[in-house]
Amino acid sequence: MFAESFVTESQKTSAFGELYSAYAAGCLDPAFALLVETQAALRPDIANAVHQSEIIASVMFESERPSAMKTGAIDRALAAIDGLNGHHVTQRDAALRAGSGLSEITDLPSPLCDTVIRTMESESWQFTAPGIRRLKLSTNGQAETELYRIEPGTAVPRHSHDGSEFTLVVTGGFADESGSYGPGDLAVKGPEHTHQPVADMGGICFALAVRDGGLRFTGLIGAVQRILGH
Repeated sequence: MFAESFVTESQKTSAFGELYSAYAAGCLDPAFALLVETQAALRPDIANAVHQSEIIASVMFESERPSAMKTGAIDRALAAIDGLNGHHVTQRDAALRAGSGLSEITDLPSPLCDTVIRTMESESWQFTAPGIRRLKLSTNGQAETELYRIEPGTAVPRHSHDGSEFTLVVTGGFADESGSYGPGDLAVKGPEHTHQPVADMGGICFALAVRDGGLRFTGLIGAVQRILGH
């Protein structure tokens, strides 16, 4: 995985070039693809990096030999398109169930907003701690993907990680032992990191977290977690 600390924005772009290249090539896990698309919607420099990767991927694609399509491929594609209209109706109903929080969701970047609304067809926000709610997103990917809604000034319980965690600030901001993060910033943590993010006072912090391992909490929450075997 990638290191957590970066000195400049250009170094960040360089370090994550592999991530953007994998996205452009269409071989990135859907959870991480959502992360890239959301960050690109928030930051023009990331959108440009992704665009450059897509240009390179398209040039490479043009040089490949064509392959024959499987029997019935076109019919299956058209059937999938026909099914979108009914799916939009389901998404509309899910959005209506969001109630007073709908405006917060529709203000999210389009890739994330669509995923949240689709997820809310079957899932609901879960209470995590006072001032913190989370929604486990449906991405059909291997990585665990969650959207957090954190009230201003609220501290996330201190925790470490079983694997790597990529956390993208979507709105608002937070600070932890390694620095401060605002919209479009990506915090990367590994098993060697223990931290306690605290949301900024300026407004609600929405953060998109993608991880390949669980969280390990400290203190009382950690003791309960160990007793329950999670």
